[in-house]
Amino acid sequence: MNDLKQQLLDWIEQDRDVLISFLRDFLRCKSANPPGDTTGAARFVQAFLEARGLPFKVVTAHPKMPNILATAAFPEAGRHLVLNGHMDVFPVGTKRQWNHDPWGGELADGRIYGRGAVDMKCGTTAAIFAYTYLNRLKEHLRGRLTLAVVSDEKIMGERGAAYLMKHHPDEVQGDCCLIGEPSGLMTMAFGEKGRLWLKVKVAAPGGDGGYVHASRSAIAIGLAIAAESMQLARLAVPEPAWLKSMLHDAMETVDRAYGSGAFQTSRSVTVNIGKVRGGLAVGMLASSCEVELDLRIPIGLSSEDVRSKLAAIIGRYPEASCQLLGRDEASWCQPDAEMYDYVRENAERITGIRPAKVVSPGRTDARLWRMRNVPAVVYGPSPISMGKPDEHVTVNEFMTVVKVHALSAYDYLAQAGQAAC
Repeated sequence: MNDLKQQLLDWIEQDRDVLISFLRDFLRCKSANPPGDTTGAARFVQAFLEARGLPFKVVTAHPKMPNILATAAFPEAGRHLVLNGHMDVFPVGTKRQWNHDPWGGELADGRIYGRGAVDMKCGTTAAIFAYTYLNRLKEHLRGRLTLAVVSDEKIMGERGAAYLMKHHPDEVQGDCCLIGEPSGLMTMAFGEKGRLWLKVKVAAPGGDGGYVHASRSAIAIGLAIAAESMQLARLAVPEPAWLKSMLHDAMETVDRAYGSGAFQTSRSVTVNIGKVRGGLAVGMLASSCEVELDLRIPIGLSSEDVRSKLAAIIGRYPEASCQLLGRDEASWCQPDAEMYDYVRENAERITGIRPAKVVSPGRTDARLWRMRNVPAVVYGPSPISMGKPDEHVTVNEFMTVVKVHALSAYDYLAQAGQAAC
């Protein structure tokens, strides 16, 4: 390891308490989406950058969903690396299910607890500090480094990274993107599944609950459609030979990193019944029902392939109609992109684990770079507690993510070669 990379590691170790305190305070900034108000979290990040004399600008598509952009231009021409992370997190749900305050940033038994600890304030903190450290090494780097701290990722909205891509492409597209979304230290993701979000609406006459001969229940119809949609998991998924070989080699690793069954999930259509609303009273036949479906689509199938199958199901129920809430295609970049080697080598040096290249079952902003043929590498903490009560990241895992991101960003910007898509 050269002296400058060792200097990065020394800085990170010296700042161990600073890093932990930053993440804990970041977790105390309530930023659940929905509703999507990240102003408190954004002020916290801005204050950190201001205190260190790092210029930035705030770009907003919505007053309660700011995005923070900071760019450093280095003395010699070179490539443009983007470090991306989001501030919004999943809603908390019922606090009674938590043993630790979801907004407390509690440190206990080597774990940091709070909503967003995994997804993804750990990774966003890594991006912020990697950006900070590399600004100290400007004279040794080439090209540009951009920090994009965004909002509106949790609902795949248009007010965060997607807005920046549309309105500030020169600042955020870059030649490569590194993202600290959850992956587990055993894997790094070069691709992810697509998304099809739909709202099924059912309208029926309704009436007295004892007169079931007079009307069908809208709720019963909505649940029947949801049950039939679960059969879409049986759809055959074509796989390119190179992809099949790579993914099957990593099958056991994926299940260890993401939980038992994760490999099958990553290669199948999955259906999640996200919301069900309907009915006025227990003694009445429901006259209306809404069911929101979250379908995830693996590489090898398109959103239209799945939508047409679901439309056929819904078509068998004349009381039902369907509204598209959002869609994205599965995304990936070639897994031989240069950044993968840097992440893998640095991760192995720090942890002794050589991360496998995988397709993530989740969805991230990485898709926005991949769809533009820009390599986007995801390496972050374990996803096991993501979105659950008592979400947490271990201190050791957090520190590892910070180190790997800082070292890999340095490697990319210290090299004289050209970006490979």
